[in-house]
Amino acid sequence: MPSFLRRRDTVKHFPHFLLTATSLLLLAAPAHASRLESWRFDSNSNQLEFITDEDVQPKAQLISDPTRLVIDLPGVILGRPASTQSYSGAIRSVRLGQFDRGAARLVVELAPGYTIDPNQVRFRGVTARQWTVQLPIPQLAAADTAATAPSSGSSGGGNQAATQIQGVQVTPDGIFVRTNGGSPALDVRRSSDRGQITVDVQSATIALATPRDLLVNRLGVNRITLSQLQASPPVVRMTLSVDRASPDWQATTSSAGGVVLLPSGNVAAGGIESRPSDAPAPVYRPGALATIESVSLENNDTQLVVRANQPLKYTTGWDRTTGAYRVTVDAAQLAKNVRGPQLEVSSPVLKLRLRQETANTAVILITPASGVLISDTNQPNQQTLALQLQRNRSPVASLPNPSAASIPVPTPPRTTAPPQPSYPDLNIPKATNGRPVVVIDPGHGGPDPGAIGIGGLQEKGIVLDIGQKVAAILEQQGVQAVITRNDDRDLDLEPRVQLAERLNATVFVSIHANAISLSRQDISGLETYYHQSGLNLARIIHQSVLEGTGVKDRNVRSSRFYVLRKTSMPSVLVEVGFVTGRDDAAKLSDAGYRNQMAQAIARGILRYLGRSS
Repeated sequence: MPSFLRRRDTVKHFPHFLLTATSLLLLAAPAHASRLESWRFDSNSNQLEFITDEDVQPKAQLISDPTRLVIDLPGVILGRPASTQSYSGAIRSVRLGQFDRGAARLVVELAPGYTIDPNQVRFRGVTARQWTVQLPIPQLAAADTAATAPSSGSSGGGNQAATQIQGVQVTPDGIFVRTNGGSPALDVRRSSDRGQITVDVQSATIALATPRDLLVNRLGVNRITLSQLQASPPVVRMTLSVDRASPDWQATTSSAGGVVLLPSGNVAAGGIESRPSDAPAPVYRPGALATIESVSLENNDTQLVVRANQPLKYTTGWDRTTGAYRVTVDAAQLAKNVRGPQLEVSSPVLKLRLRQETANTAVILITPASGVLISDTNQPNQQTLALQLQRNRSPVASLPNPSAASIPVPTPPRTTAPPQPSYPDLNIPKATNGRPVVVIDPGHGGPDPGAIGIGGLQEKGIVLDIGQKVAAILEQQGVQAVITRNDDRDLDLEPRVQLAERLNATVFVSIHANAISLSRQDISGLETYYHQSGLNLARIIHQSVLEGTGVKDRNVRSSRFYVLRKTSMPSVLVEVGFVTGRDDAAKLSDAGYRNQMAQAIARGILRYLGRSS
């Protein structure tokens, strides 16, 4: 397993592993709440692993459109914001969030067009605190059986669909049909009484979970229905029931996958101009750019609100390159520190991107979550833009969901403590008579690089170099120093702890480097973490490093990191600096500075042991 996340959500972003700290608790926890200590998804084997600090009985179900495996952990508190890890291939992402006050939720989401057999999902409780979930190999979803069955008298040949329709979304500008497969031929017609518009999609079938009937009441469209017009060759018909006085519609395919339907006329560069005709015209200052200062979810996540320091002039529409909903703001720039909202597991927005497309044009790309429509766009005032987010069907609220496939989860043996596995490959030396034993733990290693910073600077190499130097200095001073990894190898958390426990070590010092977004290169500095008995050790090492390197002081902090709370001796975790920090990255890249850092850490350990002034 990779190593662990050590800081709050704004710092240190790692691929698969999360550990929480009591100081980060954001929700009121039940009296006996458990915590999710770690999780890991191996995309090569399609296996999910997670560990809690108390017994837990997961609940699971498979939900369609899009297909996702939802695992609820009753009684588990994360104590941190939600997170998403994206992957390539049939598994699109794994999301982690606090579903409600009494349960955490893991969601494994598949790429469009793929599904898995819920009967082949295997849960295994190694103990009631350590679980593995084996997923079968995802398969392309089968088309509607009735739709693909050969018609009477047909040979059954030639009915293979090239396109699968997976959903319909109504936008302020038109209609977007999500598809999987090739770009289909389209045939658009209007009835003689002008009350219906049909769009025939050639060589297409309808995915099993796709709604066939959708009430709209927008843009002159009252209802949309989908039907399998014929099976061989397969053709899907989409029927729009429209007002007779409404405009005609045109249909085009998107290179990103999908079909875009727009009413004829009034098409702007990024879509259809969606500002109400009676809205007051903004007052623009010639040559001045509006600065977009914030983009946030508000009003119980029913609005995505964009705020600027000057009036906004915008167009909206579906972006045919990315498949996302696009807001183009002319004569505008993004503020230096502007960020989108933190997207929880249940957020109506799956993905949001902010980009400065040109010097004078800012773009916001929004990918709605499944079942969410961007139903309207308006300006409450000239400097604010509000996009209305509407769920067109009931979200998955709790387990069980009668429309989902339930997945049985066995009851594991109850345990009072996690198992203590044997690691025969650990070379554990015997302590020399009377010599204190110090375990030095360089974080990460092997396939887990840890934090990656400016210029591709990797944490695992920095901390290994510093750790080896610390161990060498301690040995020179008569202290037995044992290092958890002396090369670039992958090492789980438990072997690091077990090494210290088997040695009955005097102290345990874990060495890491910090990280935050590369957009915050102004943040640098030293942080030292402790748990319970490690406070004095942390203070002494921290002060020694400040004196020896002149690094910025970001304080001594309490934390519940795994290697700190699972070791019985005084233990600390030293964050030697930020690989994403302009000042720290330059220093940590220098071998001379790393030597200074090692000397300062070793000096602090020796002071704690009474070996140095």
